[in-house]
Amino acid sequence: MSNFVLLIQGFGTALTPMNIGACVLGAVLGLVVGAMPGIGSLAGVALLLPLTYKFNPTTAIIMLGALYYSNMYGGSFSAILLNIPGDSPAVVTTLDGYPMATKRKRPGQALLTANMASFVGGTIGIFILTFMGPGLANLGLKFGPSEMTALLLIAMTSISWLVGENPIKGVVITCFGILLACMGMDTLSGAPRYEFGNMYLLGGIPFTPFVIGSVGFAQVINLINDREADNEKRARGESDGMKLSIRGSMLTGHDFKRLLPPALRSGFLGTFVGVLPGAGATSGSFMGYAIQKKFKSEEPLGTGAIEGIAASEAANNAAAAGAFAPLLALGIPGSGTGAVLLGGLMMWGLSPGPLLFDSEPEFCWGLIASLFMANIFTLIVAICVIPFLIKILSVPIKYMIPIITVVCVVGAYSTSNSMFGVIIMFLSGIVGYLLNKNNFPSAPMLLSFVLAPLLESNMRKAFILSGGSISIFFTRPITCVLMIIFFAIILVSAIKPMLSKKKNG
Repeated sequence: MSNFVLLIQGFGTALTPMNIGACVLGAVLGLVVGAMPGIGSLAGVALLLPLTYKFNPTTAIIMLGALYYSNMYGGSFSAILLNIPGDSPAVVTTLDGYPMATKRKRPGQALLTANMASFVGGTIGIFILTFMGPGLANLGLKFGPSEMTALLLIAMTSISWLVGENPIKGVVITCFGILLACMGMDTLSGAPRYEFGNMYLLGGIPFTPFVIGSVGFAQVINLINDREADNEKRARGESDGMKLSIRGSMLTGHDFKRLLPPALRSGFLGTFVGVLPGAGATSGSFMGYAIQKKFKSEEPLGTGAIEGIAASEAANNAAAAGAFAPLLALGIPGSGTGAVLLGGLMMWGLSPGPLLFDSEPEFCWGLIASLFMANIFTLIVAICVIPFLIKILSVPIKYMIPIITVVCVVGAYSTSNSMFGVIIMFLSGIVGYLLNKNNFPSAPMLLSFVLAPLLESNMRKAFILSGGSISIFFTRPITCVLMIIFFAIILVSAIKPMLSKKKNG
């Protein structure tokens, strides 16, 4: 039986009243959870897992799958409006989302760009999952430690030139992020590193408080500086004139032309990244944005470009869909959220693996069909709430400062359940503010902080497998191709400034 016929049968399963209700509930909860900094898809799925005990397995996984998937949409809301990423994949969205909403005075279009790109990327990811899921999962298995090391080396090399025109500043901040990521227990030997005698630092710097602080709380400090100018502006009776209706938030035909190419590229790339073990939606959104940097954008990335928002949002939604391929076909979770979903499947008596599609076709194809439904439901709900969300930006700065501060504190505390997370948030906020003040991009620091542990872990595993020989990076076909690309990027980056100087001279 063809996959298309099986998908139609899956829609028959997903379109029962119970499953539609579960899908809608999961989609709405995912938007809410995604928009709340500090919770994220992992905590959201883990918290709601007990609610599904009374459901049948198909209904339960449809609800949790929709929640995980729509969480990628929700993370962009606070990223665009408050410069606080709701979840780690939305970190990249803040780079262009917040400037587009505030500096370019197009908050509605920024949100709609994120929603439409999420829809396009997610649709591509779900279609690829439908027709190539098991094959992609097997391809993902071929990416061992050496392949992942080479892929992450390419990613880390791209970081330095990701934001800003000064690559030296990018390299410095990237190295700073790597140093911060090295704090805590060594992942393989268990030896403490850079903990400075502090027991709290044995676990390393927690990611969510660090991100909330360096992006969100740094913005609070900026707002405190801007408060006087805002008061003067309001005293003169000036307003931003932002349109607060859905009609006023609509994208023009030209906006769609700008949005579509990066969304399509990132949709395919994100799906592939989502299949890779341990890569996740955060790596997907970063790589989508890094690839867009190589293409022409109407406005420079980092200044409020539609292309930047589309690239990151399409990639993280596609990665979320792609992550279901190894989970269902091989029983291998690609992320922490995938591990929770895997636990749920086992709890319901299902054994994910190559035989799952044959032994439980109603379950598998019902879930895949529900992802199509969740994509549509989430897009509709997300568009409908845009007018209410934009009103956040019309709140006077004197009220915004305490509101955002409370959001930052609650988000930082909820992930660590201690004041340590809040302290990290405040300190990283000061660091983020000082970096911005001195024209150092904070994005390379955040992205290298995310990728450095993955790179270190995979590189050391590769050397253990090869007995310390570097030949492992050149004898395996996939690794060899990726290493050639890595050296080509370094070579081009070194030669390009020389050619520019010759041309100008």
